[in-house]
Parts: sequence; structure tokens; C-alpha cells
Amino acid sequence: MSQTVTVPLWALVLLCVLALVATLNSLLIPSVRWYFRRKVRKVIDEISLRLKIDLPQFKLTRRRALIDRLMSDPRVLAAVEAHAATSGEPRAAVMKRVAGCAQEIVPAFNAYVYFRFGYWLSKTFARMVYRVRLGYTDERSLAAINPKSTVVFVMNHRSNMDYILVSFLAAERVALSYAVGEWARIWPLQGLIRAMGAYFVRRNSGDPLYRMVLQRYVQMATEGGVPQAMYPEGGLTVDGLLREPKLGLLDYMLKGFNPEGERDLVFIPVGINYDRVIEDRTLLRKLDARPPRGSLVRTLRITGTYLARQFVFTLLGKRYRYGYACVNFGQPVSMREHVRAQAIDFRALDDAARRIAVADVGQSLMRSIGQIVPVLPVPLVATVFLRDPTRALTELELKSAVVALIEVVEAQGAHVYVPRTDRDYALTVGLRMLTLRHLVVERDGLYSINPAEIRVLAYYANSIAHMVR
Repeated sequence: MSQTVTVPLWALVLLCVLALVATLNSLLIPSVRWYFRRKVRKVIDEISLRLKIDLPQFKLTRRRALIDRLMSDPRVLAAVEAHAATSGEPRAAVMKRVAGCAQEIVPAFNAYVYFRFGYWLSKTFARMVYRVRLGYTDERSLAAINPKSTVVFVMNHRSNMDYILVSFLAAERVALSYAVGEWARIWPLQGLIRAMGAYFVRRNSGDPLYRMVLQRYVQMATEGGVPQAMYPEGGLTVDGLLREPKLGLLDYMLKGFNPEGERDLVFIPVGINYDRVIEDRTLLRKLDARPPRGSLVRTLRITGTYLARQFVFTLLGKRYRYGYACVNFGQPVSMREHVRAQAIDFRALDDAARRIAVADVGQSLMRSIGQIVPVLPVPLVATVFLRDPTRALTELELKSAVVALIEVVEAQGAHVYVPRTDRDYALTVGLRMLTLRHLVVERDGLYSINPAEIRVLAYYANSIAHMVR
């Protein structure tokens, strides 16, 4: 009984590792899970009382359960059977592909990450880069929305900052679920975005299985009352102009909409504009017939140089934020009212007729978004300069022309954001931003366009071009 037992070193190490794993699995990991679940429940209780945000049950459902629900959905299973029959591919292999699509799409919403970390990060970063302003809001119409409605924010897409800006400004009302492109599927950003409730979308995917899984997830989320945010344009504008709507996600939502059901489907137009878009030059390069090929080294060099300059400017007290970033919320559009007014039912239409009806809704939403886009100082000043690119203007001439332009766009029903309600200050802010970036040069009290930067200037003028016309 008292004899010494000798075991190899590798066996001792293995036993120690197994003992550690058993300890973690039975004691530490459950404790950690309990701790974080308690934190999440505390956040949910707080936002329910303080912010009066009612998180739908679908949004709080565990990710594994949502994936299983998608995998067992009758329409998804029917698509699997049809694909297996036509392609000859084994059903098990097709189901594996569907499982991969579901894993890719379904988010993993975490209330603690969204309202504690995400909200703080969005607010801090947005305010560090811009003077963030909430412009016009149709408060009466927004307050009249039935709380049981599924709300979808539809907005123009000018910058990847849009996600941060709208999430921050809307966080006092809703927890948004974004449709995010493939650009965000990189580690560790992918996990954070999923925890914020976003779902990933492959743009222009031709895979019918993927499209069916995406369609059913969007419809389930819509039927479950999940507040969503989408960009009808389908991607960033590269020239500053509003783009024609892409109808994929919109079609998914409308083709299953039941006007007599418990939930109305309400679209809220959102207009976003900036005095400076961080990616403006990168976006404009896409207009070139042969855009220059980038490299990681070049990107890191440019980013490092930029950060170093900003650090030096901050130390010297010469750093300016990128002007104003403004968001307007327009009048909600009820699909229940639209269906009744048009005497249609999207569910009863064939594919061709439904596409026409959905396209009408898409065009109407884009018009509403265009009308609600904020008119900011830089777009106003850029528009005046581009009327005659060769002409040099005094500051007084600029002020007179900008004031006249404001009256024109306001007559079109546009919402002009005038900082401090001072039009003279608005011109000063817009002109300063353009001269700091060398888009406009000043000589002997006369201001003129830098010919090498006319395309960048046009990019900003294009943000309000639909109003000026």
C-alpha cells in the first residue's frame, strides 16, 4: 500500500491537464457563465425601465436555437430537397452547406455588449471625429407608431461611419440589427459585430441556397419584431449621389408581410450627411477606369502618417474635427396603410408583379430619404464654387450665394442644419474645412477651387444635388 508508483512524465502532464480541464468545466466555466448572464439580465432590466426599450424575444433567443430553427424551416428544407434532386449532390452535403450559411448569417446579440460597450464606443469615437448633431426628427409621427410594429430604418449610405453614428443616436430608442456586408467578416471585428446584433449579407450572391437561408432569417426577424436598419442603395455611394435602390432585402420583408397580422411593418427614412467623409478619396478611386492597386504596406504607411499628424496637431492645439455629421429622421411609412391604399397583397402577387410593386416601394423610400438628407455647410459651399469652377470669389460673394442657395433648398422642403443658428458661422465652418484640406485656395482675399481637387469637391456637392435640381 505504501509502495511508490512511478509514471512517465508525459503521463503526469496529461493527468494534470485533464484534471485542470475537469476543474474548469465543473467549477470555473459555469461560474463565469452565471456572472455574465447576470450582467446581461441586469442590463436588460435597466434598459426596460430607464430607456423603455422592449427587446423582442426573437432578439434574445440563443444563436444555436435560431440556427436550428432555420435548418428545420419547411421552405429551407424544400430548397434543400430541390437542389439535391437537380444537382445530384447528396442531401447530407447540401444540409452541411445550409448549416454553413446559417452560421454565417445569424447574429449572436448580447445586450451587455450592445448597451455597455457598443454604445460607449460609438458615442466616444463619433464625437472624437465629428461634431455630431441630431437634426430634424418627426417626433409626432415617430411617437404614433404602434409599439408592436416591426420598425426598419432605411438610410442613405455615405460612409462606414453610418453604422456607428445611427447606432449611437438611436440607442435611446431601439437596439438596431444591421445588414452588414462582407467587408466586416474579419477577426476580431466579426465577433463584435455579431454581438451587436448585426447579420452578414453576401452582396450579389448567386447561390439559391444561401438566398433562401438569408430570406428566411430576414422574414423570421421581421415577423419577430426585431428593429432593423438597412441601406436600400446596397453599398456606399462612390460619387456622392444617391443611388438606385437594390430590392433584395426589401423584397424578402414584403413578400411575407401579412397586412392583417399582429405586426405592422414600418419604414423610417433616415438621412445622413457629413462635412467630411473619411473614405472620400478611396471611394472616388473606384470611378477610375483602372484604379490603382493597393497594398497592405502602403495602407499601413498612409494610416500611420495620418495618425502621427493628428497626434502632432492635437499636441499643438491645431486639430480640428471633421466638421459636422448630422442625422435626420423622417416621417414613418406604414406598409399596412400602403397595402390598403394600393389595394394589393404582396403575398398574392406572382414574382413579376411583386417585383414591380416592391420597386415602387423602393423608389418611394429613396425619395423620402433624399428629402430628409441634412444640408450641411461643406456641401453648400462646394455647390456654390462648382457653379463656375474658374471663378474666384470674395468671402462676401460666397456668403451671399450660400444664403441664396439655402433659400432655394428650403423651398424644396430640405432641412438645412445651420450651426448655432448663425448662417455667417455656417459659411465660416464650411470654408475653413475646404481650405484646410486644400480643396479651395485663398489668395489676396479671393477664394477659388484647387483644380486638382475638383472631383472631391463635386463629391460633397453631389450629396445635395437632388435638392438643387
